[in-house]
Amino acid sequence: MDCDIYITSSNAKLLSGELATYLGGRYVEFVIYPFSFEEFIQLYHTVFPEATPAQCFQKYLTTGGMPYLSNLHFEAEPCRQYLTDLFNSVQLKNIVRRGKIRDVDLLERIVAYVMANIGTTFSATSLVKYFKREQRVVSAETVLNYIKYCTEAYLFYQVKRQDLQGKQILSTNEKYYIADHGIREAVYGGNMRDINLVFENIVYLELLRRGYQVTVGKAGDKEVDFVCSKQDQKLYVQVTYLLASEDTVQREFEAFDGIRDNFPKYVVSMDEIDLSRDGIKHCNIRDFLLMDAWY
Repeated sequence: MDCDIYITSSNAKLLSGELATYLGGRYVEFVIYPFSFEEFIQLYHTVFPEATPAQCFQKYLTTGGMPYLSNLHFEAEPCRQYLTDLFNSVQLKNIVRRGKIRDVDLLERIVAYVMANIGTTFSATSLVKYFKREQRVVSAETVLNYIKYCTEAYLFYQVKRQDLQGKQILSTNEKYYIADHGIREAVYGGNMRDINLVFENIVYLELLRRGYQVTVGKAGDKEVDFVCSKQDQKLYVQVTYLLASEDTVQREFEAFDGIRDNFPKYVVSMDEIDLSRDGIKHCNIRDFLLMDAWY
């Protein structure tokens, strides 16, 4: 069978939706993601061979996984400038040009809003209300189109919500994650302030790298961060920064209460102590990202 192979990366010059136009016949698309934490450790050790996994992860939180960073020796200002230039010259210009966007200021505001709210459910209507408070009149359709252009350019990934009891995909209040959290730090800042959201972003991209289809799970009034499916495998993951109190422990573990199957369930956090209970596994985020398999 004849087949064209096309590799799509986060700075692709040809968007996936254009493949059918430019490539004749059949094609297979491979999406190349920024480096995982495991790959980042190998890269970081070429510059700092004595760095511990904890030190590597601390750097990974702010710089992300773009391969070129090692050429800059992971120095803060050159890395920030490179990631900002990457965002401006590749992502934003591609979106503006291909979307034929005239109101670039509005696009930048929408992108900034989504960056600030990665991992947070919101709707186009909530953005319309937000811009109204900012004295900007914009339609929900425009907001959705602009976000669509961003996802087609692999700047953001959309994650739909799934009703785990009704087994249906919900049509409102999706979540969005950014292709590389280092770009978020360079352009928007606040990765350490919003560390809980950044943790979610890192885990979500790792799930994609390993071939999982990912949704946000809703079971009654509770929500599971990630419901992950791959062939006959299934996995549930709840992500938080720290399990700092018994109330926090209860809240995170009870998210799985409405799920009655026996597939693996994880609570992932920065805590070093194993707090597993009731068949639900607790895992330090570094260990989780470096595990060969989650079964």
